[in-house]
Amino acid sequence: MDTPIQLRRGRGAASSPAGRFAAFGSAWTDDGWGGAPDLPASIATEVLPERARSIIARNDSPDIPFEQSINPYRGCEHGCVYCFARPAHAYVDLSPGLDFETRLFYKADAAALLEKALARPGYVCRPIAIGTNTDPYQPIERQLKVMQSLLQVLDRHEHPLSITTKGVLLLRDLDLLATMAERGLVRVAVSLTTLDSELKRRLEPRTADPSTRLRMIRRLHEAGVPVSVMTAPIIPGLNDHELEDLLAAAAAAGASRAGYILLRLPHEVAALFRDWLELHYPDRAAHVLSLIRQCRGGADYDARFGQRMVGTGPFARLLGERFRLAVRRLGLDAEQPPLDCSRFRVPGSDSPQLALF
Repeated sequence: MDTPIQLRRGRGAASSPAGRFAAFGSAWTDDGWGGAPDLPASIATEVLPERARSIIARNDSPDIPFEQSINPYRGCEHGCVYCFARPAHAYVDLSPGLDFETRLFYKADAAALLEKALARPGYVCRPIAIGTNTDPYQPIERQLKVMQSLLQVLDRHEHPLSITTKGVLLLRDLDLLATMAERGLVRVAVSLTTLDSELKRRLEPRTADPSTRLRMIRRLHEAGVPVSVMTAPIIPGLNDHELEDLLAAAAAAGASRAGYILLRLPHEVAALFRDWLELHYPDRAAHVLSLIRQCRGGADYDARFGQRMVGTGPFARLLGERFRLAVRRLGLDAEQPPLDCSRFRVPGSDSPQLALF
């Protein structure tokens, strides 16, 4: 059931609109007899196991640089209001709004499924990307340790991976990541959206402070783990003015490469973000939305390959040029050797994969 638009402590979305596949929907309205009911100021997180039949997803999009990925969790407690993964909650008949950040699922048998997938006849080792949908180091990972179990399997069989995260819980696994980096098996991308702690609190309520993420970049660099920065999403009229400062701070902390993504508002995310703007930045909401639409051909979102990550139009082109100039000036375009697939050992075998051919 939908809920009135209301700020709730520690949450990004301000409502729970029905998913796009719901047979019925509802909306609150003030009929003059008392209006919307009083709702709790905070909502507890509910975590449930998800019995998955497989663990590795295959990707063929030309916009993303990986062929295989793993998502240890469905939903994310970080509560980033802009998260493009929110619409996936509609597939389990839950709201992409508050449900996405309060009703979470974890793959309880993820490590066993991965071991089985790697042992399958005909499996070809290619780097696995983790964190491309929901964050593998979100707060519930501290107790559930699903990501840690996956990392241990990949380390044991010397399988390469990349990690994208804004969760400083990653530092729990730093020793293991460092030994994998010595063998060319891992690289990490840290998401850095803003240097403004107040904007961070509103935009990404349960994530680490920007200064803490910069320290994470430094720790990874000092441990010898290749680390890049993802300045994502860039939101026109809200954080785009920080682009050069974000890149400079990350470079000073030890990042060697950088990327950026223009704000994406697929499906239900568009309405959630509009509500968020009206609640937090009513004075500039219309301007921000106008700039977004200028970058999306007049719409809230353009899902076409080649366009969805960077947008179109003068503002989007200027943003891309600013990024390219800053990256070149700061040396954030260093070449990285490819992750090493030759070391992979099939489960149950003492020989590396190449010995099979």
